[in-house]
Amino acid sequence: MDRTLRRDPKTRDHKMSRADTVALAPNFQFDRYFKAMGVTSISELNVSNPDFFKQVNGLLETESLDALKTYVSWHLLNAASPWLSKPYVDANFKMAQALTGQSEIQARWKRCVDATDGALGEALGQKYVELTFGADGKQRMLKMVDALEHSLDQDIQTLSWMTDDTKKQAKIKLDTIRNKIGYPDTWRDYSNLKVVQGDLLGNFLRANEFEAKRQIAKIGKPVDKKEWGMTPPTVNAYYSGSHNEIVFPAGILQPPFFDKSMDDAVNFGGIGVVIGHELTHGFDDQGRKFDPQGNLRDWWTKQDGEEFEKRASCIAN
Repeated sequence: MDRTLRRDPKTRDHKMSRADTVALAPNFQFDRYFKAMGVTSISELNVSNPDFFKQVNGLLETESLDALKTYVSWHLLNAASPWLSKPYVDANFKMAQALTGQSEIQARWKRCVDATDGALGEALGQKYVELTFGADGKQRMLKMVDALEHSLDQDIQTLSWMTDDTKKQAKIKLDTIRNKIGYPDTWRDYSNLKVVQGDLLGNFLRANEFEAKRQIAKIGKPVDKKEWGMTPPTVNAYYSGSHNEIVFPAGILQPPFFDKSMDDAVNFGGIGVVIGHELTHGFDDQGRKFDPQGNLRDWWTKQDGEEFEKRASCIAN
């Protein structure tokens, strides 16, 4: 799929029974794959791109076994190379350099920090939050978000081009947005992840296994709405359309975006812009809703959509 198709939820929503999924690509041996992954109780799943597996099924017929073994071996080496000795690291970067044009490899300490954040993000995050953000920073941010949501509510109610029915739906959505600030209420438990000093590759593989098992354990259980999609030290933020929530890790809640020692005016001019940006994602094309049959159900009416497109076109031109 191209980027436009991948952005549309209905093109990625293909709920199938386990049997239908197996039949989609019989050469892939899905039942053996599920068993090896420890996913034994799954009865249905969403196959986001059925055409991909249809094409894989054909390749498994036309490619030789030796070619498939080479392909799998290369992927294992490619994934492991950043955590091996210097010759492997250099070779891996040389290939990345050819693809991206990156002039030099990231400093080793930065790669180590990124790796730790990826594998133990919430463990690293606890110390980071303690040193940089704290409970007082969280409360300060929550007040700012509340003020901006109130302001957005006022703006929506005074829009001349939005219908009254759409304004009601927009208010319902705005009033139910969940705000996640700084760090999660409950920290992740890493006690089952074994970290061994001097075994970088082993730690990398064990961390991958730990995360895979953590994700698999979610199957058949209610969605954990307290879970975060970013680690606390991350300098970024996001809006989740499926959860209707905005998330601001402690990493972005530092100068120049946010400073606990500065006046509100300064912080509204910094992180306030980012808060507004994330809030409005709930009301753009990523905020659209789909019914159980996959039919588009915009939160705005056709009249609102036409007016919005007209105004957007004027701005673009």
